[in-house]
Amino acid sequence: MSLLKTIDPTPSFAPREAVPTPERLIAGTPSFKTWAQDAARNETIHTGVWEATPGLTHSIKGETFEFCHILSGLVEITPEGGEPVTYKAGDSFVMKPGFVGTWKTIETVRKIYVTA
Repeated sequence: MSLLKTIDPTPSFAPREAVPTPERLIAGTPSFKTWAQDAARNETIHTGVWEATPGLTHSIKGETFEFCHILSGLVEITPEGGEPVTYKAGDSFVMKPGFVGTWKTIETVRKIYVTA
């Protein structure tokens, strides 16, 4: 097993497709695609590529830590009680455990993610 993993930003295999659960959907008809590419530490750490079409959803991290690097698109993330922050291609950010807010996909977004 190699301890070096390259994340393919344009995977050739089929993604897992989903839509937000009714309690998470706020506006629009967003859909999600996930290309899971690696897992470690007994499946507690995951990485891959995720894509979402425009829409607005509740974002609730629970106990999950997530690092994101935006490959394309435009999103606006608003922490509960906070000001909106916009991220575009080339931007990176972390959503820490306990984060609650909204995720608004303005232009279809694709990101590399690492969750733990």
